[in-house]
Amino acid sequence: MQKADSSVDFSFVDGIRTASRRMVRELGFMQSTLAATDYPPSAVHAIIEIGARKSMSAAQLAEFLGLEKSSVSRMVRKLVEAGELQEQASDVDGRVKWLALTPQGRRTLTAVQSFGRKQVVGALEQLNADQQHAVAQGLRVYAQALAARRSGEAIVQADDIRIVAGYQAGVIGRIVQMHAMFYARSVGFDSYFESKVAAGLAEFVPRLEHARNGLWLALQGERIVGSVAIDGQDLGDNKAHLRWFIVDDGLRGAGVGRRLMDAAMAFCDAQGFASIQLWTFQGLDAARRLYESYGFQLKEEWPGAQWGKEMVEQRFER
Repeated sequence: MQKADSSVDFSFVDGIRTASRRMVRELGFMQSTLAATDYPPSAVHAIIEIGARKSMSAAQLAEFLGLEKSSVSRMVRKLVEAGELQEQASDVDGRVKWLALTPQGRRTLTAVQSFGRKQVVGALEQLNADQQHAVAQGLRVYAQALAARRSGEAIVQADDIRIVAGYQAGVIGRIVQMHAMFYARSVGFDSYFESKVAAGLAEFVPRLEHARNGLWLALQGERIVGSVAIDGQDLGDNKAHLRWFIVDDGLRGAGVGRRLMDAAMAFCDAQGFASIQLWTFQGLDAARRLYESYGFQLKEEWPGAQWGKEMVEQRFER
């Protein structure tokens, strides 16, 4: 719907509302329990999001689900009593308790995921390939628009973004901020992670004068909204290290990350590196799919805590 002057096409709007209500009903959200569990929708969403991020605080969960902290506290208490969640005090701040799934909770998550995927696969089978992609793109953009309305932040359009190479004033602080905010919300990283990212960037940026190092930034106007770096020195043996790949909220899935990766990979090809390596951890599925589309392969994974908490760390190589 194009908004002209102050007129609004309410028939168009009501069509979207009708489709949204029908989708909610078909997915089972009108019932008291969801996804073949004994839990209400909010509890099922909590299990899914904590499972995806390995651990979260109750405050992070409340912000992510858009619920009052008091409501989340009651829900968490019930899930702990039911054996689905466990609490662990933070090593950095004893006032913070991290929530994680118990073995029972992981079994519940597996069942929920299986139920949900069956629903979606069954629906997609009714559509052709073009319709399937239209659904995926439309739902992603619409969900972003709803979130933008709630937060009051405008959606950034990918067409408004330009990719530039090299240093920009404020780059260290901005890249650190994007990493800290995303990973605090998504996986519960704290000040240890933020400090480590800041230290690494502070050491790397002065080395951008070296021909084997590169930094690419996505800019909206003068604001940095994405980054990726290639460190051609730290691994030695003609190997490149892909570092600090991040895209700001509201732009993920819009092609900005791919444009950054295109620039970084073209640089690596021109430099003739024997291989490109990156380190990440399990659970960042969208980023993994992007890496794999550029020929990166998982070479090893292990339990580790280099980012401040126990994760299944991974090394990819191209």
